[in-house]
Amino acid sequence: MIMLETENLSKTFLLHLQGGVRIEVLRGVDFHVSAGECVALTGPSGAGKTTLLRALYGNYRAAGGAIRVRHAGRMVDIVTASPRLVVEVRDRTLGYVSQFLRVVPRVSALDIVADAARGVSPEEARSKAAELLRRLHIPTRLHGLPPATFSGGEQQRINLARGFIGSHPILLLDEPTASLDNANRDIVIEMIREAKASGRAVIGIFHDTHVRDCVADRVFHVSPLQDAA
Repeated sequence: MIMLETENLSKTFLLHLQGGVRIEVLRGVDFHVSAGECVALTGPSGAGKTTLLRALYGNYRAAGGAIRVRHAGRMVDIVTASPRLVVEVRDRTLGYVSQFLRVVPRVSALDIVADAARGVSPEEARSKAAELLRRLHIPTRLHGLPPATFSGGEQQRINLARGFIGSHPILLLDEPTASLDNANRDIVIEMIREAKASGRAVIGIFHDTHVRDCVADRVFHVSPLQDAA
């Protein structure tokens, strides 16, 4: 069953501080991901992989085309959906793990992760959050601390725990292992495989070819427009 698909998707940036210059980044993008499948976005730096991922999540408004997400039993077009519906889709259906954790001052690592849990009591959310953090080698002594002073790798693992705890049917991953050592990288590989086995659809950017080879069922190549012409 298709969980997300794009049709003739395009994205253009308007640079107001550069005299209104328009930069076309994506054009005519057609791809899909099914339940239980992982699609890896590949292509050279600057081709638009992260732009595509952010457009799928609704952070970037598409210039044209469609992004259809299976939400609450129907396909919702993120391009034309109201802001309220986009927020609902993110909350219930579409999870996203960016490269960087947006640190909230004075909020503990445990609460940052637990806040993203869905459909469980606050107590169960905190229990699940603690379990995920321990699995990702964040020691218990750090759970009650705000992660502002944590290392980049520790912050990335908190970001991953926050993304996976929601059990969203569709998960977008932007270089999820970029800051991790090999041991934690292998744990993330296990988590992605488990997500697929549970029927979740995954779309990711994996610059680590080992990770990509371990989790991706197929790849979708994003070509720079000058090469695609």
